[in-house]
Amino acid sequence: MLATIVCCHGTDFRIAKKYRKPFYSYKFKKSGLRYEVGLCIKTGDICWWAGPYLPGIWNDEMIFKDGLANFLEPAERVEADGGYRGNTPELVKCPGVAEVIPNNVEMQQRVRSRQEAVNDRFKNWAILSTPYRHELLEHQTVFGAIVVLTQLSFAKNPLWQVDYDDE
Repeated sequence: MLATIVCCHGTDFRIAKKYRKPFYSYKFKKSGLRYEVGLCIKTGDICWWAGPYLPGIWNDEMIFKDGLANFLEPAERVEADGGYRGNTPELVKCPGVAEVIPNNVEMQQRVRSRQEAVNDRFKNWAILSTPYRHELLEHQTVFGAIVVLTQLSFAKNPLWQVDYDDE
């Protein structure tokens, strides 16, 4: 039996850099950096992040294989969107590919919506909501600090709970 324990998703942030293919983010049609963020399905806590990656080179599936996939136990997998479908059903449970249980579709959507809400909270910080104009090598440190601050903010402004049944 596979246990789905984490919901993960990639998120892009703009950087102030002229066009170069490795930095090109299809989301913005401009330069950016990409991170992968994972939330514990049971608690909603941020339990994983990796990056930065160059969005013109690294897609969500490649980032997953480079990082989180290497830390999953044999019976564990993650909930994700269609960008991860190449790893289903062994490592990823995503819509349209993994087994579909009619009662669970709404619950899976709520899990992925909660993930998007966290990505939006990152962008409440001006340094991540506008093109980053500082030293690129420091972007990871800035993002890591914002991950911690966002996690701490859940104490006062919690995410919604999800009753996730993996069966």
